[in-house]
Amino acid sequence: MAVFVALGAFLMTLAGGWVAQRVTDRRHLVLGFAGGLMLGVVGLDLLPEAMEAAGDPVFGVPAALLLFVGGFLVAHLVEGLLAVRQVAHGASGERVPQVGLTAAAAMVAHSLMDGIALGAAFQVSGAMGLAVALAVISHDFADGFNTYTLTSLYGNARRKALLMLFAAAVAPVVGAATTLLFTLPEELLGGYLGFFGGALLYLAAAEILPEAHHTHPARSTLLCTIGGVGFIWLVVGIAE
Repeated sequence: MAVFVALGAFLMTLAGGWVAQRVTDRRHLVLGFAGGLMLGVVGLDLLPEAMEAAGDPVFGVPAALLLFVGGFLVAHLVEGLLAVRQVAHGASGERVPQVGLTAAAAMVAHSLMDGIALGAAFQVSGAMGLAVALAVISHDFADGFNTYTLTSLYGNARRKALLMLFAAAVAPVVGAATTLLFTLPEELLGGYLGFFGGALLYLAAAEILPEAHHTHPARSTLLCTIGGVGFIWLVVGIAE
């Protein structure tokens, strides 16, 4: 059942990527909406789940929050190292394609964990599985949208963006299938969600939103960002 439901996530991920590539003439609005989706996913979905599942505090701080900060710092460090390497090869001032591929790979890993979470939920009960399925299928549209946007934003060819999109679409199906073989510890899942949330927040705040507002009127872009957050809020509310 989990694998069958994951096929819905596969289709929604592809749909999100298709929308992202069809609106290139309104790129600033796409980026604004993508930034809102990312902020919504982090603040309203990933972090609350991580806080609930990541286990005992470490020296007075919830483990999920420590990993959240760690994910933010690692994303910052990786981007800095890649940028320095690019400058050393004479490409100063250009976006680093590897950053986009790394970010997209993180989205693929997140989609894989979505599938694992889906399979684990069905292991508990059918009702819980259906509730998680609604959340996964709905927000995988955002995952597909963001995977394609992140890959192409950093100057990667359309072929690579489509390849990463397809990988993100297949990942939930693979993740759900693996739960037929093992059960994922709740603390490990919570820690991953916290770390990934920090990395995603860095990309949204330091890259996506500044690019969206760089050369275009802020009002329409801001409305798209708010719309992205509101969409995730709606998805989370329906899932609850």
